[in-house]
Parts: sequence; C-alpha cells; structure tokens
Amino acid sequence: MTIWDSIILGIVEGLTEFLPVSSTGHLTIVSKMLGLKIDDPSITGFTAVIQVGAIVAVVLYFWKDIARIAVAWVRGLANPEYRGEFDHRMGWYVIVGSVPIVIVGFLARDLISGPLRSLWWVAGALIGWAFVMVAAERIGTKERPLTRITLVDALVMGLVQCLALIPGISRSGATISAGLFRGLDRVAATRISFLLGIPALVGAGVYELKDALHGDVGAVPVLVGTVVSFVVAYASIAWLLRFVVKHTIEVFAFYRVLLGIVLIILLATSTITAT
Repeated sequence: MTIWDSIILGIVEGLTEFLPVSSTGHLTIVSKMLGLKIDDPSITGFTAVIQVGAIVAVVLYFWKDIARIAVAWVRGLANPEYRGEFDHRMGWYVIVGSVPIVIVGFLARDLISGPLRSLWWVAGALIGWAFVMVAAERIGTKERPLTRITLVDALVMGLVQCLALIPGISRSGATISAGLFRGLDRVAATRISFLLGIPALVGAGVYELKDALHGDVGAVPVLVGTVVSFVVAYASIAWLLRFVVKHTIEVFAFYRVLLGIVLIILLATSTITAT
C-alpha cells in the first residue's frame, strides 16, 4: 500500500463512516479499485484501524456530552439519588446498546473478514438496506426527542447495529433507521447512533491493529490514513447533524441504490471481480 492509497482510503473512511451509506462497503469497493486484496488480513485490519481516526473525531465533537454522561453515570453508581438523572441513564443506554455488537462481532469475526467481503454482498446490502431506510422515514412517527429515549430504544438500536457487520449495510444507516422505527426524531436517532458507534468502532480498531501493523501495510500508511479520516470525519459529522434537522435520509437511500446498481453492472460485465 502506498501513501496515496492510505490518503484516499482515509478520505473515504472519513466521508462515509457516519453517513448512512456504509463506510465498509465503500472502503471495500475503493480498495478493490486501487488493486488491493480485499480479503488480505492486513488490508481489512487497515480499514478497521483508520476508523479510530473517525472515532477520535466524534469523541472531540461530542466531548462535552460524553464527559457529562460519564460523570453522571459514575455519580449515579456512587449515590442512588442521582440514578434518575437523564445523563446517568444515557450512560447505561450506551453500554447496553454496545454489548450486542461486541459479542456478535467477536463470534462472527472470520465470516466478516472473509466471505462477506465479496462485492456481491456489498451490492445487495447497499440496495436492500436502502428500502429499509425509506420505510423508516415513511413509517416512523419521529415524535420523540433525545430526552425521551428509553432502554428499549437503545437495546433495539444496538441489536440492529450488529447487521452493520455486513459490508454495505452501514452502521449509522442501521442504527438511525432503528431509531426512526422506534419513533425517535432524526436528530435524536443520529446523535444516539454517533454515541453507540464509539465503543463499537474503537473495539474493532484495537482488535485489528495487530494485523494492520504486522502485515504488508506498515505503520506510516496506517498513521496517515487515520489522520486523514479524522479530519474528514469531523467535517462530515458537523454536516450530517445540520442536514437531518430539515432533511430526510431518503437521499442517502437513493444514492445507495444507484451505487449498488452500478456495482452489479461492473461485476456482471467482469469489469471488476467480487473478491
């Protein structure tokens, strides 16, 4: 992998990690276009590690919220009088919502880094989940703000987040859709999606770090890709939070279908191979 490859992949990661378009799907497609072996453990490790740059971006963007929630959670553990506070409950919601993907991700790690990396899977997931996103927008009542989130909401979003282990689904696409189906408004669903992503993506990055550094990629490309993903991701987070205030996520669904169709055509004509 060259430095330019790592820069390109860092840009792709930063742009797509928090948009409901599947960062893993895009990274798989672009890696293939760059001539990289998408089933190589060092490449899959690299794409997982540079997600840490995006996570640092979301942590810095929401650092006040995270600090407030962490303090309230610890305070509630020490003193039962504070356990009714919203921020204390939010701490538990993030923890509970993060447990499913940790378990499923560990158990299905070989499947995720192997067969599911096929571009046929990516194309199908891009198109299939687009219809789920449209349904979430059309069916969801979007009447509950962040302050009315419940433990069930967090658990449902956490369970659905596991589907994002399939390249092409999109972690944010899965969790935001689940939140909308549960009746949360777009801003609430999006903010919870960001918070749930922190433990999940940090865990994936740490787990894959050894393959990225000890494979053929090397430490310098990993560092460059991570820094680039951080810068681009910070900008995309700010943009998405402004976007969902007045716009639906259906525009992303349309893009997913279009990309999926193009990918199928390229695969069917043998312009690119699936693995």
